[in-house]
Amino acid sequence: MQQMDYRAHCGYMTTTVALSRPRTNRMIAGVCAGLAQRWGMKAGTVRLLFLLSCLLPGPQFVVYLVLWVIMPDRGY
Repeated sequence: MQQMDYRAHCGYMTTTVALSRPRTNRMIAGVCAGLAQRWGMKAGTVRLLFLLSCLLPGPQFVVYLVLWVIMPDRGY
């Protein structure tokens, strides 16, 4: 017996967007816009969450720079 994904069984559409930086909707490097598209969120929400996380101690800017380097640039 095959095991079905619960989401597919209930009629939910599941699509996966590759993690990449889009050329449109960028503010600096497109990292937040790419993460927002990957997670199905609005880019402004991800940007706001990033800015709020900067109030906490941690390597947020380093993570942003690393993602800028390792996330491929989408050609469109």
